[in-house]
Amino acid sequence: MTALVVDDSFIIRNILKNVLEESKADSGGIREAKDGEEALHILNTETIGLLLVDWNMPKMNGLELVKKVRAMDKYKVLPIIMVTSEAAKYNVLEAVKAGVTDYVIKPIKGTVLIKKINQFVDIG
Repeated sequence: MTALVVDDSFIIRNILKNVLEESKADSGGIREAKDGEEALHILNTETIGLLLVDWNMPKMNGLELVKKVRAMDKYKVLPIIMVTSEAAKYNVLEAVKAGVTDYVIKPIKGTVLIKKINQFVDIG
């Protein structure tokens, strides 16, 4: 399974990649993108098994990306975990309506994210 980490922060991408490696959810490798447009290109050219996405990014934000991904037949059931600092209940509800599988508030705890990943991804 290949995971895709989408965040405009290089530091956050590295933290998330380390969490994926620790959870063993990176058996097919980890791809990364700095914004939604770059992520969409990767999603259109590769097969991704898990998407970790930030909300606030340039060019195309995470919510827009989630909506576009959910409109793609091959990604109707893709596990999408939004990892963001947007903590308002309204934001969480909006993300769920858009199609996220789960929602994690920054700053993240690796153990919490690993538990969420393990709920949706078979790392057997």
